[in-house]
Formats: sequence, C-alpha cells, structure tokens
Amino acid sequence: MRFSPSFGTIDDCFVQGFPVFLSGRLQRWRPLLRWGAGVGVAGLLSVAVAEAHQPQPAPPVVAAAALPDEARAVERAIRLGGPFAFPKDGIVFANRERLLPPEPRGFYREYTVPTPGARDRGGRRIVCGGARPTEPVACYYTSDHYSSFHRITP
Repeated sequence: MRFSPSFGTIDDCFVQGFPVFLSGRLQRWRPLLRWGAGVGVAGLLSVAVAEAHQPQPAPPVVAAAALPDEARAVERAIRLGGPFAFPKDGIVFANRERLLPPEPRGFYREYTVPTPGARDRGGRRIVCGGARPTEPVACYYTSDHYSSFHRITP
C-alpha cells in the first residue's frame, strides 16, 4: 500500500502505539491527542496499580487437628525437612492469586497433600512461608488448588 505525500508517513498513523488516522482538519490537534493518549494510558495504569495494592482480608483459620490425616502428615514432614512424596514439594510458591499476605518472592513454598484415589497430585496443598522451610512463620491449607486458603493454627 502506498500513501500519498499529503497524508504523511506510516509513522504519522500511530499515536502512543495506537493506530490513528487524522484528516487534514485534525492535523493541528495531533500534539494534544498525543498528550491525551499518554494521560489516558497513565490513568489506566494508575487504576490498575491501585487495585493491585488493595489489602486482602486475612484468610480464615483452621485448626491443625481439623485437617485431613494426610495434611497433618505433610505438615510434620515440613517441620522435619522431609521426606516428601512428590518431587515438586518444596518449590517456591509465587502467590499469583494474591490470596496470601504479600511477601517477597521465595518466601512461600508449596507442598502436596496426597488425595486418596487421585491419579495425579490432586488439588490439595500446604503453603508455608518463612526464611527457613523447616521453621515456617505461617502455613496455609488449600483443598481446591489455590482458589481459597485457610491459615493453619496449632
């Protein structure tokens, strides 16, 4: 496709990375449109940042005695440093769901709680956080593969 010299170059068709075609009468508004597009994008980003930093409510609490037997066995293994049934046990949990309190990457580690009758790892996990894996500051149990968490209390 070839553009006529009166239209301008292909670079003139983009404002802040978005395709925009301006007719002759709107050419004088180009600087204002560029500024407006920048302000609009900045506004959208600031809204996203504000929503991302909203404090999450604390997860509900569950007593360790109320956990399934398999979860209690995994919690004991965590404090003893193993052994664990699955090779992925102890890997870093990124908290992408943002349901746990925000912490730096590497703070949380996840462990599989075996699900009776499951042919794979299932959806039950314990996620513990702290500087030392064998001395967690807090542990959380999920039975629905990270859709919800309960803080484990002694």
